[in-house]
Amino acid sequence: MKQLVRKQSLLLGCLFFFLTGISSNVFAKTYGQYLCSNHSDYACYKVTRGDTWEKLYADEQTRDLVKRINRVNVPLQSGMVIAVPKEYVALNYFSLAPFPAKIATNGQKIMIFDPSKLAWAAYNSQGDLVRWGPASGGNTWCADVRRSCRTAQGEFSIYRKQGKGCISGKYPLEKGGGAPMPYCMFFNKGFAFHGSPTVPGYNASHGCVRLYVEDAQWLNENFVSTNPNERVKVKILPYQKQYQHQSAITTTTNQ
Repeated sequence: MKQLVRKQSLLLGCLFFFLTGISSNVFAKTYGQYLCSNHSDYACYKVTRGDTWEKLYADEQTRDLVKRINRVNVPLQSGMVIAVPKEYVALNYFSLAPFPAKIATNGQKIMIFDPSKLAWAAYNSQGDLVRWGPASGGNTWCADVRRSCRTAQGEFSIYRKQGKGCISGKYPLEKGGGAPMPYCMFFNKGFAFHGSPTVPGYNASHGCVRLYVEDAQWLNENFVSTNPNERVKVKILPYQKQYQHQSAITTTTNQ
């Protein structure tokens, strides 16, 4: 009997160690949760029943900034946790950019996606940051295809684009395609940057990079060219073990 008790105690101890070990390594599901839990400039706000973006932030510009901080464009739901800036005075579109203002581009336009910052950036041929925005890349695991869907890391170029009516030729699987991909810009096989009304604050796609629809439209119509001599270079950065807030890109200037 005593031996059985010892075994049970040992098993419970191992289970406790295992569970506490897991909990210490689990990071917030959404970028907003990570941000307000790890950075003193932000407070966590738990959404309550009846809250909407419009009710919380009547000013459209402030509302857009807070959405971009949280990397979302989805409606608020009760229980959701969002990061709220403690100070708004110095905040603006470019001050919130998680990328350097200038990089070396060797005279070529560049688009960058960082899955650990849930953000993309567009640099002109002079290396100036001209626009950035929230994004959602490939999920670590997709249950419907039973494999990782992480967006492929590496360097590519935009080789084809379509307008507002672009749709997927594969997803959803049960319908054999048809999912809207407005303003799609293909960079690797069937994977593209495209607009989506569901940028949820974490990586959730099958490998494409979801953007705000208005951001995808701007890129598609004002930045991306499929002319072989003017193609936009694409850099997909590696996934990290947890979300990142500071830029991982070296700030350099063209010589």
